[in-house]
Amino acid sequence: MKNKGKEYKFVKNKLKQFLLNALRWTLKELSELTIWRYRPGIVGITGSVGKTSAKFAIAAVLGRERSIRYAKGNFNNELGLPLTILGAWEKIEGKFFWLKVIFVSIWRVIYKINYPEILILEYGVDRPGDMKYLLSIARPNVAIITAIGEIPAHVEFFSGAEDVAKEKSKIIESLPAAGFAILNYDDETIIDLKERTRAHVVTFGFEKGAGVRVTGFEQKSDGARPVGVSFKLEYGGSFVPVRLDGVYGRVQGYAAAAAASVGLIFGMNLVKISEGLSHYEPASHRMNIVPGVKSTYILDDVYNASPASVYAALDTLRTLPAVRRVAVLGDMLEIGKYTMQAHEKVGAIAAKVLDVLFVVGPRAKFIADGARSGGMAKRNIFEFDSAAEAAPKVQEILRKGDLVLVKGSHAMKLEKVVEEIRAF
Repeated sequence: MKNKGKEYKFVKNKLKQFLLNALRWTLKELSELTIWRYRPGIVGITGSVGKTSAKFAIAAVLGRERSIRYAKGNFNNELGLPLTILGAWEKIEGKFFWLKVIFVSIWRVIYKINYPEILILEYGVDRPGDMKYLLSIARPNVAIITAIGEIPAHVEFFSGAEDVAKEKSKIIESLPAAGFAILNYDDETIIDLKERTRAHVVTFGFEKGAGVRVTGFEQKSDGARPVGVSFKLEYGGSFVPVRLDGVYGRVQGYAAAAAASVGLIFGMNLVKISEGLSHYEPASHRMNIVPGVKSTYILDDVYNASPASVYAALDTLRTLPAVRRVAVLGDMLEIGKYTMQAHEKVGAIAAKVLDVLFVVGPRAKFIADGARSGGMAKRNIFEFDSAAEAAPKVQEILRKGDLVLVKGSHAMKLEKVVEEIRAF
């Protein structure tokens, strides 16, 4: 009986893999046919941090003047990227979802419809070869690399940060000579990639020398209430003020500067770009400001976490007014050999910023170790195995005037903590 069970499982897994491969091939072919049929401009975004924020900011800028399509969800892989090309599919749901996508896509290739002028696509890379495959589906005319950092997200299946950078650099290598590579001037790893493209290079960032530069960046508060960020965008000797409400962190400045770079390429001026950014609504769970229980405020950044994004989030928390600064930090996944080192470094930084620290998950216990080694009192560090266990304790400990950062990899489900402590 055991052998029969194993044989059944083996056949079942083989069938699943066959169907997945068939679906991948079908979506790829239909995507290529759709691009050939409608000839849209393609803006491609990659990076280890800030891809989705940049995508939403670009959509806010271009969407004021052009017909665009972008995925509001995290559709950046072998199935998600084709979905964005094939239609405005926001969720993968229903028993016959994929059959519906295939038949509707075939119909749209045969019978021409109104199709977006510009596609804004996110290119996610988890393993070697991922970027090559995604580029075989859709090659952009404009490509943005947002940030990579010292320890990139999804480095687990690469030998190190350099290999991640090489994989991501394929997006700018694929650009035509008339295309545009938009690169983060402040990230040395990214700027070193500029020789890998024949396209025009445009840079953005905070540092002097960036083509599109963020200056005068401020975190805005109304007393104890967080409000958002404000800054200026400078280009070619001109500048415009920008204010983004409901969000925090320098990542928002980078997203706005990347979007401004795209807008300039498409012939917009800084005033129109600023007007577009006023309509920017960031994705949920990415440094969103949420009112909390007991007159507290929450920095909801639970969507995902990499070392660079956690460092940045803690730095943002450090600069904001609060009676106490509290953080709920979960495991950072998919960083392979860097796991212990990166979590301990987060803990060392947290010890200098936080009054109270909650850690969630087996890897996050290294954050607690790093915080204790950094001088944080043991009585202010709480360790939990899951978000469900942590949530009630977080609510119990909170006091009026606390500012709480909640951040971890998506699989840690820290949104449960946010739901527990938010004010409704």
